[in-house]
Amino acid sequence: MSKARLVITAVVVEGRSPSEVARTYRVARSWVYALVARYRTEGEAAFEPRSRRPAARPGQTPTQTVELVVNLRRSLTRQGLDAGPVTIAWHLQHHHHITLSRATIYRILRRAELVTPEPRKKPRSSYIRFQAEQPNETWQSDFTHWRLANGVDVEILTWLDDHSRYALSVTAHLRVTGRIVVDTFRAATEQHGIPFSTLTDNGLVFTTRFSQGGLTSRNGFETELVRLRVRQKNSRPNHPTTCGKVERFQQTMKRW
Repeated sequence: MSKARLVITAVVVEGRSPSEVARTYRVARSWVYALVARYRTEGEAAFEPRSRRPAARPGQTPTQTVELVVNLRRSLTRQGLDAGPVTIAWHLQHHHHITLSRATIYRILRRAELVTPEPRKKPRSSYIRFQAEQPNETWQSDFTHWRLANGVDVEILTWLDDHSRYALSVTAHLRVTGRIVVDTFRAATEQHGIPFSTLTDNGLVFTTRFSQGGLTSRNGFETELVRLRVRQKNSRPNHPTTCGKVERFQQTMKRW
């Protein structure tokens, strides 16, 4: 039996005073009066629990703004541009003079089923952060795909100094090959000097040590590093955060 039914029964049927009932059931006397008044007006419906949802939500995002967020998401996606909450927030602020938090935009996109929730990831506090102590101590490198406005697909190769986050070389190619990796690395060393070490993923253009085909000979980039006495470091498979600086640079480059 619900507490509301007990309170109403005690006052209406048993004839006890509201003050006594309030003390017995440890509730506010005003609530007892409200329950009794509701029972006399609504009858048995007064026994049913009521929603505590507020009658008005002044902080709710206006419907027009919600529709604008959804339309921006679809428009940016069709154009092949970044359509995440950060980009949408920028468009809202600069083109529509509307300020929304990234969390609010994400909730709108999720309710509209325009994003797929990802499995819960490890907290960022668990990451082991590192940074080279001086310039040219470590260079990070990676390449990413991008589609140009004319529909041509290219791959963008980046060399980044781990200490300063300075972009040493950013070049676009129809396809990044081992020869291109060596050529861009040499061009960067001629301009900025030879690094002590490099840090990349395990792509075949960077290393053949972990290839499934059982390759035992060095590729062109590995041979170049041996010639220059540069230490080669590679991230573990499925650990993109190891090369997080160059990965983050590529995200920013695509966004803007």
